Amino acid sequence: MKIAIGGQMNKREIKSYIDGHSDGGRVTCEIFTDTEAAIKVKSGEFDYYVGACQSGAGGALAMAYGVLGRDKCATVGMCGIAPKESTVVDAVSRGCKAFGFTNEQVDSAMCLLLKHLV
Repeated sequence: MKIAIGGQMNKREIKSYIDGHSDGGRVTCEIFTDTEAAIKVKSGEFDYYVGACQSGAGGALAMAYGVLGRDKCATVGMCGIAPKESTVVDAVSRGCKAFGFTNEQVDSAMCLLLKHLV
């Protein structure tokens, strides 16, 4: 599985988390601009997009909304609302390809996303 890291904040932290929890190398990731990351997912070159910003939706997913369509994007954590397993399960079951969360939720959001995407 290949994850494109976009969004506006904490890209290196997200990459570090994924690299450290790559399920024996089954998960790889690269950092891109948010536009590049969304295009790589749309083209099928990458499987998923993840991004962080202060709200969990705006800067994390703005370009993914435009490139992939709102129905393929999900905010899994917002300011004041921690990522929930039920939210991730619902988004994955709906076929979402892009996931946003706040810059303070990298560990909790990525833990849930990797659990349900791998």
